[in-house]
Amino acid sequence: MADRDERTGTLSGLTEAEAREFHRIFMTSFVIFTLSAIAARVLVRSWRPWLPGPNGYGALQSGAHYAQLI
Repeated sequence: MADRDERTGTLSGLTEAEAREFHRIFMTSFVIFTLSAIAARVLVRSWRPWLPGPNGYGALQSGAHYAQLI
């Protein structure tokens, strides 16, 4: 079994204040990461949806080929 720290009595060795600060920083970074992932998904979906329109993805390829020729 793991030895407990005599100073705090916890397995992590953090005091109550340190644990709360770590939790606050962790939750803040988790929320920021989640919001940026959602924003990236929305931007990718607006750029290229999962289901193509009536002309399909071929229309995108011909547009890219036309842009390359210019």
